[in-house]
Amino acid sequence: PSGGEAAMGPVRLERVVFALNGRRHEMAGGDVHPSTTLLEFIRTRTPFTGTKLGCGEGGCGACVVLIATYNPTKDEVTEFSASSCLTLLYNINLCSVITTEGLGNTKDGFHSIQKRMSGFHASQCGFCTPGMCMSIFTSLANADKSKKPQPQKGFSKLTVSEAEKAFSGNMCRCTGYRPIVDACKSFASDVDLEDLGLNVFWKKGDKHADVSKLPDYTLGGGVCTFPDFLKSEIKSSLHHLNDDSDVTVSREGWYHPKSIEQYYDLLNSGLFSDCTVKVVVANTSSGVKGYKDQDLYNKYIDIGDIPELSAICKKDGGIEIGAATPISKTIEILEQEAGSKSSPNGSVVFRKLAEHMSKVATPFVRNTASIGGNIILAQKYPFPSDIVTILLGAASTVRLQVYSETLEVTLEEFLEQPPSDPSTLLLSIFIPHWASDSQKESKVIFETYRAAPRPLGNAVSYINSAMLGHVSQKSCGDLVLSNLHMAFGAYGTEHAIRATKVEQHLNGEVLTPSVVLDAVRLLRETIVPMEGTSHAEYRISVAVAFLFSFLSPFAKGIKGPGKTASIGYASSSDTDDPCNLPLSSRRDTVSSDDHKPVGEPIKKYAVELQASGEAVYVDDIPAPKNCLYGEFIYSTQPLAYVKNIKFKPSLASEKVLTVVSAKDIPSGGQNIGSSFMFGDEPLFGSPVAEYAGQALGVVIAETQRYANLAGKQVVVEYDTKDLKPPILTVEQAVQNNSYFEVPPGKYPKQVGDFSKGMAEADHKILSTEVKLASQYYFYMETQTALAIPDEDNTIVVYSSSQYPELAQSVIARCLGIPFSNVRVITRRVGGGFGGKAFRSYTIGV
Repeated sequence: PSGGEAAMGPVRLERVVFALNGRRHEMAGGDVHPSTTLLEFIRTRTPFTGTKLGCGEGGCGACVVLIATYNPTKDEVTEFSASSCLTLLYNINLCSVITTEGLGNTKDGFHSIQKRMSGFHASQCGFCTPGMCMSIFTSLANADKSKKPQPQKGFSKLTVSEAEKAFSGNMCRCTGYRPIVDACKSFASDVDLEDLGLNVFWKKGDKHADVSKLPDYTLGGGVCTFPDFLKSEIKSSLHHLNDDSDVTVSREGWYHPKSIEQYYDLLNSGLFSDCTVKVVVANTSSGVKGYKDQDLYNKYIDIGDIPELSAICKKDGGIEIGAATPISKTIEILEQEAGSKSSPNGSVVFRKLAEHMSKVATPFVRNTASIGGNIILAQKYPFPSDIVTILLGAASTVRLQVYSETLEVTLEEFLEQPPSDPSTLLLSIFIPHWASDSQKESKVIFETYRAAPRPLGNAVSYINSAMLGHVSQKSCGDLVLSNLHMAFGAYGTEHAIRATKVEQHLNGEVLTPSVVLDAVRLLRETIVPMEGTSHAEYRISVAVAFLFSFLSPFAKGIKGPGKTASIGYASSSDTDDPCNLPLSSRRDTVSSDDHKPVGEPIKKYAVELQASGEAVYVDDIPAPKNCLYGEFIYSTQPLAYVKNIKFKPSLASEKVLTVVSAKDIPSGGQNIGSSFMFGDEPLFGSPVAEYAGQALGVVIAETQRYANLAGKQVVVEYDTKDLKPPILTVEQAVQNNSYFEVPPGKYPKQVGDFSKGMAEADHKILSTEVKLASQYYFYMETQTALAIPDEDNTIVVYSSSQYPELAQSVIARCLGIPFSNVRVITRRVGGGFGGKAFRSYTIGV
């Protein structure tokens, strides 16, 4: 090691030890790249393939696993769900990981969760089912550890309400969720079994529905989540795991400082002067769309175990939360503080903050993502953070460390600073108590808002807001507001802002219609989306709606949305929140024996295999030795000549083995990537890219992650000389007489005289115009294929295709070989909805 490396020996993590489904795994630092995720390790280095790669962003739940940690001082195990696609392998040192295979399987017997998912018809394509099982199991394990009363045999301590939220972050595109909810609710201690949906355990409406007919459930889940050998290892030999004397030092490494002093010693050591370094706690920012890693990092600094960053300090003026505290833990702390008798003044603000944070991201992301990481991301980039906006509205402050200097600034001031670099360490966030003033007879009011594509889960806000202040009553009975803090974010701005002009205008004023209208005008002047922001006017109008919703209960002469206020108004307790409504009530199904076996609730074949992760999809097939992976290069221009394809200088670019393009199509083959009734589509745009998003080539690398990152380093040179302007709309296509040629057999045959019929009709059809946006086939399993050369110039292609016979034709025509030399195998498809018919061929080719 160099001098710097030797000096940092105790800080450098050279070995990772963890348990996976009860078995010990140990990896030396040189064996895996520090950017390797837990999902990648599980799927490529173990026999377990039940944990799936879906979105790669922590938003779908296909990759969910249970992670357990052990506190030897308290002899306590903590279990939580996590997105393995975002969790870095080095982050799970001394942890235990359980996948769906660890719950149950064909050899050891299926778990009751897997059996009930099957019995309640809760799986169709099955791609999401393993992740569903892990989210449900984690909820059961944590509920059963609580101090709730012992349930009846066969049930857990989980309640129906909790069961309905147990997998709130998991996505399914097939079942409509109802049967999944029923399967989960069947474990709830307060469930009415007769209200559950169709299943194979009893007939709907059967008065003898009984838990004894369900697969047995053992309280606690019946699975050891943290093996004894790892507990013993933690207790007895922690020190040798970080001993670097017997490990070869590579240029890639993971550093694990245990104090702020060690962190800055690392920065000053010179180890990172000639390489890329990433400071992480949980790495969840890599899943945020628009802010994902664009290149490889060869060194990481994990600050998650610095004690000061996880400290929770309750003070008279408020509560200070360490920056490395997970968002889920932050929610728990705020809920406890809101219900604490020692801090009744802060209950309104703390409760509302916790409620809003519970709508951010997914549970398995919140369990690992740090509150400080969210703030740093929003400070460095125009990231539309809900958490930053609501903390800004609550008048929060932050504590920073810059080398030897400790600073305390308002969150607003921190957001205004230049983007942070590793020299600035966010230590903590302070949320003040907001006390009601009994002498002035004023009450605290606090509201938070968000408008997003979905109310919960992995949905970034179009706009968010938080408004806080005091309301008091004049002698004449009028209500006035004071000490206002109004924050708005995510509307197409660099970061969340305070609407100070609106605050100043409203402070101390009776809210007459004219005052409110002036506030709306000032807000419209304040909320100015950046150029290029989508739906800018919509975002502004929603901001106005948020302001009106906040002010209307206190306004004089204005009818609000069904709510009036007095001096005792407490906004956080009586707001109807659609996210808190019951998911379902009762369902009645009429059954008959007249047409048996039609209508019988027969169990779907192999659902247990899907639930246990043993059902094999294309990406689960073991890759052959020396297998290579590809990532498409897509055009960014709608109509242009492709002059050159090159790569930016980067670590990811160094991983490129080659680029396959139209010139590499074999002699006698055709540039064909798909075929349907309107004709053939080329595999690659060559020499002209015909539309933005057309494939131009494929980057080839040794792993899929390397290929994906290398694809982001591509720079394409275009030339539009001598080309007509692209046709971008239907109207332009009609104007230029640009139509698909419809095959003669597909033309509709005219029947009767249309004009005469319309003229004689009693009811006329008024003409109008309807515009539809583009649609996306939202299947859980991504487009994938595995091609393996076989004997005698033949090839076997495993394809996730809804039309394998046409895939065979396209592949053969592209390669210029007989159809009989191509064998296409489709075992199962993880969702398709038509998107894996014609569009799957390109991947297969």
